[in-house]
Parts: sequence; structure tokens; C-alpha cells
Amino acid sequence: MPGDSSPSKAAPSKAASSDALTREALRHWPKAELHCHLDGSLRLETVLELAEEQDKVPLLPAETLDGLREILCEVDNSETLEAYLAWFRYTLPLLQDEASLRRAARELAEDNVAENVRYLEVRFAPILHTEEDLSLEDVTDAVLEGLAEAEGDFDITTSLIVCGLRDRYESASLQQAELAARYRDRGVVAFDIAGGEAGNPPKHHRAACYHARNHLLDLTIHAGESWGPDSIHQALFYCGAQRVGHGTSLYKDPDLMQYVADHQIALEICPTSNVQTHVVPSLEAHPLTRYVEADVPVTVNTDNRLFSRTSVTEELWRVHQHCDLGRADLREIVLNGFRHAFLPWDRKQALLHDVLDDFPVAASGETPVW
Repeated sequence: MPGDSSPSKAAPSKAASSDALTREALRHWPKAELHCHLDGSLRLETVLELAEEQDKVPLLPAETLDGLREILCEVDNSETLEAYLAWFRYTLPLLQDEASLRRAARELAEDNVAENVRYLEVRFAPILHTEEDLSLEDVTDAVLEGLAEAEGDFDITTSLIVCGLRDRYESASLQQAELAARYRDRGVVAFDIAGGEAGNPPKHHRAACYHARNHLLDLTIHAGESWGPDSIHQALFYCGAQRVGHGTSLYKDPDLMQYVADHQIALEICPTSNVQTHVVPSLEAHPLTRYVEADVPVTVNTDNRLFSRTSVTEELWRVHQHCDLGRADLREIVLNGFRHAFLPWDRKQALLHDVLDDFPVAASGETPVW
């Protein structure tokens, strides 16, 4: 009947279907994490312990775990991406020695293992960890050692992404790209451009991106997060990005979105972070579902486990609850994390086969397509 809006006529949401998921079920799914910053993903307990060991407690906003937990809630009130990034001032001073870097890397991998993340890409900017006499090589070695320790003890594959910083001179980004290239056969798989986006376009870092690509590194760039789709356009066509970090504003350029779908360029979506930085007003308003419906390959990631107080499981649960994405949608999103991993083809295929063997099928018995 025209105009009838009775509840009985409304289509049931995917999240509320008979094939409903639970948070605990998602925790057991095999998962990949492609967008995770080391310096934003420390355990809160480790933050306090490192500060005590290094006599840096006065640098923290509180001196107890409860106090730190309460203050961290203020991250949600960050008015801009730059305000969100300012929170790193509490963690970076604690990661200026090799032992702390090794510990942070190992614990991050271990935390991912606890929720059945099988593949983890960790990213960071080594230049930010050289304030107390460590060289770029010392920093990178320490992080790789921590990740290797975790791989030796747990069922997880890890890779490292080196970040240049868009709000610094291109010479600094080029230095980071050169470092990444030297470590290409030692655990570094890709180069990234991160940092405050507005007023710092990707094309200003073309030389660094070219150096990385020319030395056979993969490339992902933070783009379209707090700036419009032109940032994504530059990341793809000036810099040659193979994946896009965030890409939240892509929908504002339908032609570019179609190109991304046609060429299956993956977006590294970080839902909670996008709400915290006011890139989107809420999870319900996030364009994630629009991208799924348009066949844009999306992955769901944490960005910063500490500052966003989240995990891969929690991010998937939140989009299931708030973005009307059902089991089949989430399964494809999870598998995209493996499909678009920065790994050699044979290793990626082997990992995919292993994951599919362990992946829960839908209630209908349908096996996911990969």
C-alpha cells in the first residue's frame, strides 16, 4: 500500500538477520590487519611501565592506568586529524631506545595473535624515533627484531611499512624511502606517506614514492582522509599508490570511485579513527557500505589500537552493528585483507589457502569466493 511505513513492511537489516554474528565469533575468524601504526598501538600498561623505567612519567597526562584510561577518552573529541595526531606526543618519547621498540613491536603482534590475526602489516616513521641517538638503521632493526620474535613464537606473518611524513620536507621523505629500499629483503615490504593531510599534497613527495617503486617496494599512501578526493587522485596518478590509506572521501568523485573499483585498488578503512577525527560524523554515516555496494575492495583496520581503544575484531563488530554489513559482506572484507596484502604472490596464495581452510562458512554452507 503506497505510503505504508509499518514495521512489518521494512526490510530486515543484515546485522539483525537470522545469520547474525557475535563479537566472539568474529574474534575467532582468521583476519588480516593492513593499517596499524606502531606508535599508536602500544598497550596502555606498557606506556606507563616504559615511562616509569625511563623517568618520563611527568610527560604523560596522568600517572595511573585509570587516569590514563579516562584521559584517552578525550581522543574522541579531536576536532581535526591534526588534533588526533597530537596524541602521539605521549608515546613517541617512550620509543627512543631499541629495547622499547622491540617490546612494542612484539607486543603488538602478540595482541593481534590473541584475536586470530594471521597477517599483520605494521607501519611507522623511523625518523621519529631518532631523538636519543639511535640511527635509522638501529630503529628499523629493533622493530624487525620484535616482529621476528613474535613470528617465532606465534602463528602470525608480519611485514613492516616505512612511512615518510607529508608535513616535512621531501628530502626527509626521500631519506625514509631510501631506508625502506635498503630493507626490502629484510622485512620491509612497502613505503607510505602519512601525517597531517590538509595543505600537504601527495604530489610534493613524488621523488620519495618514485624511489620506493623503482626499488620494487609496494606503495600505499594516506589520502582522502581529511582532504578531498583530489588527494586520492594524486596518490594514484602522481605517486603510483597500489592501496589507499583511508580513502574516506572517495565517494565525492564518482568517476574516480569507478576507476578504483575497476582496477580493484584496495582502501584501508579505519572506521573508529575516522569518527574520532571528524572525517565522518558517525559510523552510520561512514561511506564504507557505499564502497562495498560499488565493488570497491575495502579492508577494515584499527589505525591506532591505543588511541582508538580498539582491535580488528572490534572494528568489524562496530561496522556490523552500525553500517548494516552482514556476514557475507564482512567475510569478503576480511578476505580482502589477505588478497591485498603486500606479500609475494606465492606466499599470499598459500596464506589465502590456509585461511580459507579455517574460515567459517555461512549458514547456507556457501564458501567465500576468492
